[in-house]
Amino acid sequence: MISRSRLPSGTWSATRPPHARSRLPSGTYTPSIATLSAASSGSRSNEHSLRNLFNTTILLPDAAQDRPRYNSQDTGRRDSRIMTNRQMKRCFLAAVVALVLPCVSRAEMRTWSDITGRFQTEAEFVDLTDGAVNLKKTDGEVISVPLDKLSAADQAYVRRRTGGESPASSTSDALVEFLSGAKVHGRITARNDQAITVALKVGGRNLTRQYSVDEIRSITIDGRREVLGGATGEGASSDGHSDTALSDGDTRRSRAEIEQVVDRLGRTPPDWWDSTPLDYPQTLDLSWPRKAPPPWNPRKNVSQYLFDMVQPNSSKWRGGVRLIHHLLEMHEDDQEKRQRAMMTLGRLYYHLLRDYARAAFWWRQAGVERSGQTPQGVQLADCYWKLGNKQMALDLLNKNSVYYSTIKLLADMGETERALRIAEAGARGNLPDLAYLHAGDACRIDGQSQRAIEYYEKVLDVRPTGKRAKGIQRNHQRARENIAAIKVFDTLDLRRVPDGVYRARTPAFAAEIHVEVTVQGGRIEDVTVTKHQEKQTYTALTETPRKIIEKQGVKGVDATSGATITSEAIINATAKALASAIGG
Repeated sequence: MISRSRLPSGTWSATRPPHARSRLPSGTYTPSIATLSAASSGSRSNEHSLRNLFNTTILLPDAAQDRPRYNSQDTGRRDSRIMTNRQMKRCFLAAVVALVLPCVSRAEMRTWSDITGRFQTEAEFVDLTDGAVNLKKTDGEVISVPLDKLSAADQAYVRRRTGGESPASSTSDALVEFLSGAKVHGRITARNDQAITVALKVGGRNLTRQYSVDEIRSITIDGRREVLGGATGEGASSDGHSDTALSDGDTRRSRAEIEQVVDRLGRTPPDWWDSTPLDYPQTLDLSWPRKAPPPWNPRKNVSQYLFDMVQPNSSKWRGGVRLIHHLLEMHEDDQEKRQRAMMTLGRLYYHLLRDYARAAFWWRQAGVERSGQTPQGVQLADCYWKLGNKQMALDLLNKNSVYYSTIKLLADMGETERALRIAEAGARGNLPDLAYLHAGDACRIDGQSQRAIEYYEKVLDVRPTGKRAKGIQRNHQRARENIAAIKVFDTLDLRRVPDGVYRARTPAFAAEIHVEVTVQGGRIEDVTVTKHQEKQTYTALTETPRKIIEKQGVKGVDATSGATITSEAIINATAKALASAIGG
């Protein structure tokens, strides 16, 4: 069995992620790597090079191979092995050269992908000539690929290497178009394969907003439009061209494309992997018992560390993911802990990083799709929907047990009537207040304001009695706040709101949330959470304000999964702030 520590430095497995390749058999693994996508009509050399098939060979040493073995009984014969100082220096220099040269030669080797992400090859960047990128493969062959046929990340890499102006540091105004149809103008200050950061100037204020690439259709700078089209920059059709007729709810990727995206990204490290150290409290108990012993101690117990110190702190999210990958390796022979690690990775990639492909990969590795009887089954279906295939999401929901999160996902996908049927059935059970609350949310997402209000009023009709009295009272408060917000947005004419910054607060889960809303020229230009005490907010604090700005209201604004109450509070506080602007 090969553990990660025995792999040669700089070598990545092509079939398993770096954090899970310990079960690869020893020896030689040769994955088939298909050609890059066909270039546009033109150079015959391009066409020829893009038809080639490449193989990358990764050598995995046997467990005992090349391992130095020393026997203490040999010390009596050490006189035959004594070297002079000069000989020792020569051997030392030879060893340094042997170690350094391979690193230098491999320093520029990287994985290149075409715009669809279906084709990859390992190669070193040579130069950029007349819009074509020259790449030197591992076998020494040089191929030429049109720049615009490479993935967005590869194009940005080429621009950085050539000193050209990259969208990651452009001084020109950029137009960012979202899959929802919304648009944002600003200057892109940072970019990777997960998100872009845009600097905006609104009402004399300088703002910075980060957007996940899974919701961006394209970026236009200086008249050049770059199509992203999805979470992994692979929203193009199989022929490499974007389908500009796509809209939310339509199939943007085939089942085969989803399978390929999930498998490929799941088996490769995220772009931030190497720059994120494995850092955790040295007091943490990495034996990771299923039930942590009392008392509550987040500096000792892994699950409590994730809950108290990682999830509330976005700067620790990636480090938290690395920790669970580390535990997955540590406990490779413990099936129960491996299962728990894979389920946790799915949750962290989904809730924290919004990396739907990798979340889907790990949940599938854990068997969620096969069992289909867990809340994670609904979240896996949401991954399929977010990645671009509604039918895959519906197929999984059809065989999964019904949860309240099912209602939300169906509403997000435009299946409002089906969502309401489930909610009505739930209302006949023991939690009618929750069922009606979700029904109201489904109608609000769909823009059915009056129908949403009617369901929220049904929540208020549920009497707060028994053990759930406090919970029902909390849901009463949520329903009242939601009704008030709907009435504000339904009657609000943003053109009547004077330019300015408006503030309001509203109850959330732990305490009140404070927001600041900027209006300019009859548009909501910014929504910022200025104060809160929420812990498990996930991405709600940035995602919900961004959606309100994109939609210029609450129609179609879905709550962040796992942080529904926080999202609702942001929406409702925004409504209060705008109402105060016109004396409401």
